[in-house]
Amino acid sequence: MDPERPDSPTDPTDPDDRHDVHGGTRGNSEETDPDAEWDLRERRETPTERLDRNWADLLQELRVSQTGVQLLTGLLLTVPFQSRFPEITPQQRVVYLVTTSLSVIATGLLIAPVILHRVLFRLHARRPLVRASQRFAIAGLATLGLAVVGVVELIFAVVLGGVPGVIAACVALVLLGVLWVLVPAVVRRRLNEG
Repeated sequence: MDPERPDSPTDPTDPDDRHDVHGGTRGNSEETDPDAEWDLRERRETPTERLDRNWADLLQELRVSQTGVQLLTGLLLTVPFQSRFPEITPQQRVVYLVTTSLSVIATGLLIAPVILHRVLFRLHARRPLVRASQRFAIAGLATLGLAVVGVVELIFAVVLGGVPGVIAACVALVLLGVLWVLVPAVVRRRLNEG
């Protein structure tokens, strides 16, 4: 117990201090998270172990998405150096620049949890790390989705023309919306109902 550190636990017998240093909850079960109660009951997992598992799960998910977004960004950054780039229309240049910007933003958002981990290393701040990283991951994946839609529009517009490009982009947007938003929302709602 270190009074100089803001994340240091206070007196463990103090009933008003129900959060441990790692963000776990102490106290009676009425004040705890039902998910944490389930983890404790079914997995025999402490709040700290739960945060560690959540962090490990998030890192695995980020590894998959980081690879994709880095490949996409790298590919987009090479496009202006291709011999046919001067032939694209001004509208296609705008789509290219917006798409490249979205891809770079997605790269930053999906790598941000790693930087945050380095900054918070050894500060016993797993809970804020997991919470912030969750937000970075969702924002990064949403931005990546928009970048993919932009790439689809650009490729179809260059190969087939403007209207097919818009149609292909709309199809990609709907597909990603269904897979990344609608399906998870339906699964989550069903879990909450039953």
